[in-house]
Amino acid sequence: MLLPILQVHAEELTPYAIVCGDPFRAEAIASKLDNVRELAFSREYRTFVGEASGVPITVTSHGVGSPGAAVCFEELIKGGVKTLIRVGTAGSYHAELPTGSLVVSTAAVREEGLTRQLVPPGFPAVADAEVTQALYEAASEGGGVVGRGITLTMDAFFMGVEEFPHQKYKRAGVLAVEMEIAALYVIASLRGARAGAIVALDGYADADLKEVYDPHTDAVAKAVEREIAAAIEAIVRLAGKSGTA
Repeated sequence: MLLPILQVHAEELTPYAIVCGDPFRAEAIASKLDNVRELAFSREYRTFVGEASGVPITVTSHGVGSPGAAVCFEELIKGGVKTLIRVGTAGSYHAELPTGSLVVSTAAVREEGLTRQLVPPGFPAVADAEVTQALYEAASEGGGVVGRGITLTMDAFFMGVEEFPHQKYKRAGVLAVEMEIAALYVIASLRGARAGAIVALDGYADADLKEVYDPHTDAVAKAVEREIAAAIEAIVRLAGKSGTA
């Protein structure tokens, strides 16, 4: 079966997948695997398959924002993927989580539009507990600052005349803000898959924490390397627990 948007055949996909926004980050993730093959590069969706410690892994980019990313998640699950881990970047709300830190998302605030068209307002966007634990353990062993908690998903990146809700969610204990995790968690819940996410913090979203936004620093690059390693290791551990590769 050919998946029409991703332009890959379902039988080539694997039960485990890492998803990310940037097609070139997908290539970087795939480069850490063995026996890598690129399956397709259609629009923002670039797909590879490879192996880590004998566990087959799919890597697919989903672009920026929940609507386009949702297409990726839906087709991967339709193609047989059972576990999805998002590897991405986010803006921090807290000084104790500086640029270069990692955050494992346990749940996501649904401040985007996509999931409102899929489920009622009170439906939660929650990560799978086993995936979250595997990610947190692997990330913690890799060194550096690692947080674990709720993240916020929004559509807008640049502000218009409406104020962003950063202060409100900071007070509520949200750790960081990004653009796709809520869609991933809701779709995984609806389609019977499990999902988790880990993000590298590339700056402060909170205006009270003054810093010039630059996602291309050495600190961010090193954090991205750590989160990629953590995601791959988490999948290897999850596959070992399930007894299936």
